Formats: sequence, structure tokens, C-alpha cells
Amino acid sequence: MTDDQNDDFEAMLSEALGTSSSDAIERAVESTAPDEDVPPGHKSGYVAVVGRPNVGKSTLINQILNEKIAIVSPKPQTTRIRQLGILTRDDAQVIFVDTPGVHRARDELGAFMIEVAKAALEDADVILFISDTSRSPSTEDEQILGYLHNLNAPEKTLHVLNKVDALPNPEQFQRNFEAYRAMLPDAEFISTVATDGHNVPELVVKIIDRLPEGPRYYPRDQVSDVPVREIASELIREKVLHRTGQEVPHSIAVEVDEFKRRENGVIYIHATIYCERDGQKGIIIGKGGAMLKRISSEARTDIEKFVDTRIFLEVEVKTLPNWRRDDASLRRFGYRI
Repeated sequence: MTDDQNDDFEAMLSEALGTSSSDAIERAVESTAPDEDVPPGHKSGYVAVVGRPNVGKSTLINQILNEKIAIVSPKPQTTRIRQLGILTRDDAQVIFVDTPGVHRARDELGAFMIEVAKAALEDADVILFISDTSRSPSTEDEQILGYLHNLNAPEKTLHVLNKVDALPNPEQFQRNFEAYRAMLPDAEFISTVATDGHNVPELVVKIIDRLPEGPRYYPRDQVSDVPVREIASELIREKVLHRTGQEVPHSIAVEVDEFKRRENGVIYIHATIYCERDGQKGIIIGKGGAMLKRISSEARTDIEKFVDTRIFLEVEVKTLPNWRRDDASLRRFGYRI
């Protein structure tokens, strides 16, 4: 395989897997060609999925698609970028916009994440406001409610009361449930358990009912608009989130420096984990490199599942002081609108 072929490999793989980031309008033109079977009354549109951190937004999208395209972890602010999850059926194409959890921004990265979430609301055909019924409403929920009212969006909002299985105390559950219902009394609601799919098919039906008639904006087999290279970096970041604590998860960024197919058919990936302090670097590497080996091994397994191909993954760790407050670094890692 030539160097030019290697350079083109990621683009070809992205196209084959349905993860190209081409413009949606161009996709619409391609996907509504005469040989595309789009029946009369076909529906399509964008669905913004919003909520405070850790309410289950990414878990819900992964459950609906039956495909892991968004990383999940118990840590707040896991999702940083806007990512599309695309569900295509014979009668509809639903384009889910997974957004960062709305929170009080403490740095430039946090401010970016909030702007991403707000921008998704403005153009959505349907809004899923996800609430965690295992916890009582917070100022972050009120913040989202303010966005919805400013956009006159309550009428196109479905209120998803998630984690209804998480509270063993019926009285506490009832208090939380009623408090969330009072926030959007005129919006239709549905209770779900995103982790096991409870009421998720019913939720999809309610979403499609609200979508306008329209074409397919993406090919039938495409499940995300994020390139494979970026999904690989997110899967690596997910493993750091799972394996480290304290301030480390919020202080890292992952960049895939190289993504090529070798002559033996194995995909070679080199990635760098950036953190803000040398102490964090030591935690990620671990004693004798044990932590980094574990992170790399788990990430490689997930990437192989996604691309259905053998992966050789090399990961190193570098320090980039205060990158979350540096405009050039934020742009470099894609954390700018």
C-alpha cells in the first residue's frame, strides 16, 4: 500500500462505516436520488437531547441506536462536543443531537460546552429534556428550563423522566417525579430507564410523531457524523474517565496523531493524552505504566468493535499547562464553535 493510499485510508473507512462529516444538505441530495426508496409520508428531523450532566443523554442515544457512538461515564461533563446519532427506519430518519450537560461554566471549555447545548436547541424539530428522577431538580434544570422558555420551545419538548428504577424509596421518587412534572406541566412526558431500554421504543414513536415530513439527510447505514478518528479519541478519553478520579478527568484532552492501515491489514493508531499538570500525567501513566496499559487495552477493544478490524494502538501522555483556558489549545482540540 502506498503512502497516498495510507493517507486516504481514514476517509475511506469513515465512508464505509457511515461516519463521514459531510454537509447534511449534500447528503439529502444524494440520499433522495431516484433509486432511494423513501415512501410517501416519510418523516425526518433533528432532535436535541439536553439535560444537566449525568442524566443519561448519551446512554439513551446509544440505546436507541443499538450502537455505541457516544462515550459514557459516571463523571460529570463527559460529553464535550455536539455529536449526531442517526436512526434510519423505512418510515423515518431521526437525527439525535447529543449535547454536553448544562452546568455552571468555570473555564473556557465549560463555556464552549454550554454554547454547544444552546445552539442545538435553536434548530431542533423536537427537544428531549432529560431529567434524572433519582435526584431532585437543581439550578441546572432551571437553567435549561429558562432556555426552553426563551425559545418558546415547551410545545415541541418531550420531557423524559429517566432513571425511574434508581430510587427504592417510593415517597422520594414521587416527590422528585412531581417536582419535575411541575417544571413543564404542559409538555408531554414519558418515564424511561435508558440503561435497559424501558419505554425507549415508545419514546421513539412519540418522537417520530412530532417530526415533519422530509427526506433522508444521511445514507441508511450511517449512524454518526463524527469521523472514526474522533470516535477513537473519545473512546480513549472514556477509559481515562473510568479509571481516574479527582480532577484528572476534566483536565484531559485526547488527540489522534496518526491513523493508518498497514500492509498486514492492521490499523495503526497513535494517540496523545494531554493533561494540565505533571502530577496528573503520573496518575494516568501509573506505577510502571500499568494504568496507561490498562487504558490503552480497554480503548483498543472498543475501537476494534466499532471498526470491526484489528487495531494496534499506541498512547502517550503529555503535559499542556492550562489548556482549558487557552484559546489556541481549545481550537486545536475542536472545543470552539
